[in-house]
Amino acid sequence: MSTSFTIAIDGPAAAGKGTLSRLIAAHYGFHHLDTGLTYRAVAKALLDAGQPLDDETVAEQTALAIDLAGLDRSVLSQHEIGEAASKIAVMPKVRRALVEAQRKFAAKTPGTVLDGRDIGTVVCPAAPVKLYVTASPEVRARRRYDEILAGGGSASFDAVFADVRKRDERDMGRADSPLKPADDAHLLDTSEMSIEAAFQAARTFIDAALKT
Repeated sequence: MSTSFTIAIDGPAAAGKGTLSRLIAAHYGFHHLDTGLTYRAVAKALLDAGQPLDDETVAEQTALAIDLAGLDRSVLSQHEIGEAASKIAVMPKVRRALVEAQRKFAAKTPGTVLDGRDIGTVVCPAAPVKLYVTASPEVRARRRYDEILAGGGSASFDAVFADVRKRDERDMGRADSPLKPADDAHLLDTSEMSIEAAFQAARTFIDAALKT
């Protein structure tokens, strides 16, 4: 395949899109990028350098220098990095710099799987397959809560639920690239669906597109 086949996967936090994306990429032998990690990488670089999180020019320069090949999920998943990332992710100049980097990644052959909040609507609007993975806020909060406990942490379910709702409002309500399904995205509601069932459903859409 001389050109790249891109699969765009969007959805809110804890809907299962990250796990699904990694399964799809492994199955088809495609490159995978969790675009949320690109914002976290910029935030970590700013924190490490002792830079302010409210200077858009500095944040943009940092974003332009980020190496997408060196993203470490285990390091970038830290809570304080996520909080910092949410502050710089609303900056238009940072978004433009990272969207450009994400588009370059999407051109890798033989194919790519990108997951995030605006892949099908902004980053790769021409992707032949777009999936919007969602679940009810209650289910997503329960998953996040169970994940925290399984990792040895402690949390209040009510606090986790409130955080999920707050993040949804921020992602869906922002002026620049709000979270929403692309008009031609296939909807996968994983509220009562196992990851294996979601994977099989996604494969149906992807296999059909690969044949055209």
